Amino acid sequence: MSNAANRNPGPVNARRPEDWSLEERLLALQQSHGLSDEALNAWCRERGLFAHHLDQWRARFCSAGTASSARANAPELRELKQANAQLQRELKRKEKALAEAAALLVLSKKYQALFGDEGE
Repeated sequence: MSNAANRNPGPVNARRPEDWSLEERLLALQQSHGLSDEALNAWCRERGLFAHHLDQWRARFCSAGTASSARANAPELRELKQANAQLQRELKRKEKALAEAAALLVLSKKYQALFGDEGE
């Protein structure tokens, strides 16, 4: 493709919006960004598009970025999940130990209250 085609994608009788390349779509999004409704519709008519095509392309570009970053972060996410699971297990173990210590303390106080200072 020539640079002229990249700067001004698609004349009126060009291709269907589905046939536009990713580069052309991105360029169209850049060129149409910030246009008022009336100017946007005129811009789209010149290129054989509708505003909803631009909305779809924008959504796809945004979702593609999050999908690739999610794949890139998958190992880190897995490590964090494993660390979280280990911390949860450790927390449960400590809660059980604390409950046991509290029960022993209560029992020793009850024993002292019932039998007083017989041990001394």
